[in-house]
Amino acid sequence: MSRAERSPRGSRAPLPAGFWTLWTTVALDLIGFGIVVPILGQYAERYGASGFTVGVLFAVYSLAQLVGAPLLGRLSDHIGRKPVIVIALLGTAVGSFVTGAAGVLWVLFLGRIIDGASGGSLSVAQAAVADIAPPDQRPRLLGLLGAAFGVGFVLGPAIGGLAALGGPHVPFYVAGVLATVNAIAAMVRMPETRRDSERHTGGVKVPHAPVLRRLAVVGFITVFAFTAFEATFSLFGQRRFDLTESGTSVLFLLIGVVLVVMQGGVYHRLAARTGPGRLYLSAVLLIAVGLGLTGAAMHWPVLIIALMFLALGQGMANPAITTLVTQHASPQRRGEALGFQQSAYAVARILGPPSAGAMFDHVGIWSPYVAAGGLCVVGAVLVVSWRIERPAAADVSTDRASQAV
Repeated sequence: MSRAERSPRGSRAPLPAGFWTLWTTVALDLIGFGIVVPILGQYAERYGASGFTVGVLFAVYSLAQLVGAPLLGRLSDHIGRKPVIVIALLGTAVGSFVTGAAGVLWVLFLGRIIDGASGGSLSVAQAAVADIAPPDQRPRLLGLLGAAFGVGFVLGPAIGGLAALGGPHVPFYVAGVLATVNAIAAMVRMPETRRDSERHTGGVKVPHAPVLRRLAVVGFITVFAFTAFEATFSLFGQRRFDLTESGTSVLFLLIGVVLVVMQGGVYHRLAARTGPGRLYLSAVLLIAVGLGLTGAAMHWPVLIIALMFLALGQGMANPAITTLVTQHASPQRRGEALGFQQSAYAVARILGPPSAGAMFDHVGIWSPYVAAGGLCVVGAVLVVSWRIERPAAADVSTDRASQAV
């Protein structure tokens, strides 16, 4: 390893042109997502939704994303990243406005389906960052991009909690306006990162590495587990800790702060020392502990510790597995590979929330978290048995080999 790779100064090489524009676009998109998610469960209860129905509401968003994400990723490989991101943001705006206007439960479902079909913008943005990042900078840049998740959890719930004071529909209208402004800004400021020489034109098809399927499986498991927290925590907090919508938003804000610190400043340093594979294994185990402790928490100190474990694990897991996917995907089909990975997450979000909601209703309010923690342990075993935690070959050679095909 060179001195530049080892030194802190070397890790702060200049960022590629256009990166911060991409980062801002993703951050604003996830702020809108952060406005909606913490309050969606209680919002749906106003229309007679049970815990299971709330889980289904989360699931239909992911079902639409399952269909939309690979299509948007493949389209971005053909026509470029910028137009696809703009289309996705406009779809998010429409979905948010429909959700806010809902007067009955089926309209609420319609809004979430529209929003979910537009939810592939993140994987396209990840592909755009991989387009402009040298391989040795990808962990750092993908970590910074992942910090946009944290920004979404910090600012989104805070904005949503304040907007909810004006009425239950207002946060969704705010999210719709934000997505509209974001789409307009992307039209004007976002660069096109896809080079003509790398566009997939439908000729010789570069095969995906087999490890991508295994990454999709372990990604599915960990996201399936995390949706137990996302889909039911507002109900859990209300029942066990008497949390209001605003109180739940504050806890999501604290989680977001940890995510920002981990992904924006810590992840790439840890990845440089241990490699993204080993870091992902550690993250899955932290998520398992955090979920288990959440289900067992009867007092505030235990709950705060549990949420910190969960946030630390999630802060490492997302950028680590994205780095692994970009290492093994060919440049010509990078958008498609990341879209496929996001589809695996979408399947998890389809199956996870209804399962968690049903367990919440019929087994106990603690049960989704304990079961999800055990599932993460299974995921960690698969990571080790499939040797995903071992250092991968540098993706420089992958890029060159794929360009030679």
